[in-house]
Amino acid sequence: MNDSVNVLLGGAYLYIKAIHILFVAAWFAGLFYLPRIYVNMAQETNPQVLERLLGMSHRLYRFMTILMIPAVATGLILWQYYGVGKGPGSGWMHAKLLLVFIMLGYHHACGSLYKKFKAGNNQRSHVWYRWFNEVPVVIFLIISILVVVKPF
Repeated sequence: MNDSVNVLLGGAYLYIKAIHILFVAAWFAGLFYLPRIYVNMAQETNPQVLERLLGMSHRLYRFMTILMIPAVATGLILWQYYGVGKGPGSGWMHAKLLLVFIMLGYHHACGSLYKKFKAGNNQRSHVWYRWFNEVPVVIFLIISILVVVKPF
């Protein structure tokens, strides 16, 4: 870390880490809930209810995207400026970053699925969405274990 960054961010590490945790938790709350709305949309036959669910999913996706940005930004600050997960014994960070990239793709996939629902082109069953809904839960569990235990 260079001296100007150290002066600027030196005492801020724990605050940045707390903000990172807050935004990650909020982003993942949306990632847990949005696919659940899709389960309901895949089963819905009432056009008025479907329209309400479309509105809910659109607003949630937009809000999740806003939450994702500071989650990723503060994570990059921690990684770049504080050297979190750099050097020997940092394999856990590489695994975590891979899973974060997968979650960014999952987030994008949620947006694509919304567009298919909106266009009336959903081809997937509610059962598929139930399984899709489990992906962020499993990845969040693995990321949490990697960050706390740092197994490699």
